[in-house]
This record gives sequence, structure tokens and C-alpha cells, in this order.
Amino acid sequence: MARHDRPLSPHLQVYRLPFNAILSITHRITGVGLGFGALILVAWLAAAAAGPEWFATASSMMGSIVGRIVLFGFVWALFYHLANGIRHLFWDAGFGFELKDARSSGLMVVAVSLVLTAVAFAIGCIRAGAIS
Repeated sequence: MARHDRPLSPHLQVYRLPFNAILSITHRITGVGLGFGALILVAWLAAAAAGPEWFATASSMMGSIVGRIVLFGFVWALFYHLANGIRHLFWDAGFGFELKDARSSGLMVVAVSLVLTAVAFAIGCIRAGAIS
């Protein structure tokens, strides 16, 4: 018979995930996203090898609004995964385990990934404007 006096497991509506847990989950999700992004990159390279018509089609798809959003997400995932991977290397060396240090390095990972993504897209927009 089930006991009804035990507390129930907290649900996501009640339980607040710690910041480092959110960063860890995001690291795993970006890793999977990078795998899918690699498939898109391979498809783009295959289109380039298949000829000008295929490459034009692939480039127009990547140049669309949806394509640019996917590209933005891929670039952010790349920089986030890189920055968080460097953070993990410091952890592997035994540094940054204090709660204050873990939180500040996590905030640094988010900030660095956003800044590098913005810089990459700014350079890309400047170059695209210079070419067109």
C-alpha cells in the first residue's frame, strides 16, 4: 500500500534549477545542436561541390530569415560550447569550484558567448556589405 504522508517530488513549477545546472543542460543541448549544424555545413559543402545551381539554392536557403536564425543559433552554440568547455578544463585542473567562482565563471561564459556571437555577425555583416 502506498504511503500518502510522504512529500511529493518537486515539479518544475515549484523547483528552481540552480544556475550551474541550467548551464550544464545548455552545454549538452548546444553539443547536440553543433552536431546538427555540422550536418548543415556538410550539406552546404556538398551543394558547393555539386555545382553552381545547387550552391545557389543552398546559399539562398541559408540567406533567408530562417537560415540566418539557424546560422545565428549555430554560431552562438559554437561559442557557448567553446567557452563552457574552457570553463570545464579549469574545473578539471581543480580551479573554480567555490560557489561564487562557479557562478561568476558561468556568467562569464554566457557573456563571452554573446559578445563573440555579436562580433562574428558584425564582421559578417560588414564583409557582406563590402562584397555586395
